[in-house]
Amino acid sequence: MKLVYDVHDKPKVSQRIVFAIQQLLAIMAATLVVPVITNGNVESAIEAGTISWEFTAKMSPAAALFGAGVGTLVYVLFTKRKSPVFLGSSFAFLGSMAAAFAGAYSMQAGYLGLILGAVFAGLVYVVLALIVKAAGVKWINKIMPAVVIGPTVAIIGLSLAGNAVGDLKTANAGGDYRIAILCGLVTLIVTMLCSTFGKKTAKLIPFIIGILAGYCFAAILTGIGNAAGVDALKVIDFSPITALWADGVKLSTFLSVPDFTFLQAKDGFSGLGGTYIVSLLAAYVPVAFVVFAEHIADHKNISSIIEKDLLEDPGLANTLLGDGVGSMVGAFFGGCPNTTYGESIACVAITGNASVATIIFAAFGAIIIAFLTPFVAFVNSIPSCVMGGVCMALYGFIAVSGLKMIQKVDLEENRNLFVVSAILIAGIGGLAISFGSVTITEIACALLLGIFVNLILSKKKA
Repeated sequence: MKLVYDVHDKPKVSQRIVFAIQQLLAIMAATLVVPVITNGNVESAIEAGTISWEFTAKMSPAAALFGAGVGTLVYVLFTKRKSPVFLGSSFAFLGSMAAAFAGAYSMQAGYLGLILGAVFAGLVYVVLALIVKAAGVKWINKIMPAVVIGPTVAIIGLSLAGNAVGDLKTANAGGDYRIAILCGLVTLIVTMLCSTFGKKTAKLIPFIIGILAGYCFAAILTGIGNAAGVDALKVIDFSPITALWADGVKLSTFLSVPDFTFLQAKDGFSGLGGTYIVSLLAAYVPVAFVVFAEHIADHKNISSIIEKDLLEDPGLANTLLGDGVGSMVGAFFGGCPNTTYGESIACVAITGNASVATIIFAAFGAIIIAFLTPFVAFVNSIPSCVMGGVCMALYGFIAVSGLKMIQKVDLEENRNLFVVSAILIAGIGGLAISFGSVTITEIACALLLGIFVNLILSKKKA
């Protein structure tokens, strides 16, 4: 597609602020939910008796958002402002983060474990970057040609389809799922109309318009449901917003300092031990190698969108360093290792806005918003069905962008057909392999299978 704003273009400041908010809305829900899921996993472990201490403090979603913003700035620095991607909290490390808590002798050691684990994972990226720097990227292109990477990128989008549909059917206030679907479809349709038929500004911010339209529609239905006593119409749970005013109007109602991980971890060194360090290495390092494969797929994807090979310039070594160091810095503040977000890439593809200046504004926006309690509360009040409508477009674009990569691949050749088939079926079918607490995700399994099949069949001459 033709980009409206290329990588080095700088929209007007007022436009950049609006575009940055759109990027944040695209990535924020997932970034905020990772610490929430981790807290839930630890609470489940306590209930099961795996952890014996009282779980009084929790990971902070606002701190995770702050860490994502700082991590993105680090990534932009290492990639020399050439890669328009936002970094957010990584779902791949959910089990690792829970293990960091569960293996500790105190809450403080658990927070420190989050930082140390992210450092271990980041160091894997640093080592891989050094290897790539020495060996170049030609071997990457050889083992991961378009016939392998294209369907893998498609799987990244398709594997999220269930999440989008599940959210689409969820009314947070307990309303009927059919009403939730209606709200989600309003969001999706408005987004598509703005992107397809809108003027320049509407084309560039279809997600903001779509989310606001869906939210307003859901709010009207919820209002009617509350007034008429019809539970089926109740879609939005306004409790995140009303909770702000529970104790009256205070400064904390509008501004609050997130519970940064490094502050929680300052007294945790006494809880460390050799066994715990080894368990952190086992929990984080293997996952980092799995995420490495997804890192390449993401950068191949964004490269095809901006029509510049990011593995060559700024180079895979720099993108790895940006991702790895960004994860370390992000976890220092928010506890969550970061990763490049497919939602951010899809946002670039749909809007045609590849401006890195927009990504920088979004990163600073994430840092500022982490202190703004009302904005975080508003985002938390957006019903799942509305975000599900948006995600249907975002995840769909990720899948389609992967399929576009294989347009020029000759699928009349059986070897190409088998490679694509193996990846798609393994990925969609959910092939995943676990070794203890380490899980090789369906995306990584599909990619590894595709590489293996391609290397075997490529021996056949055309």
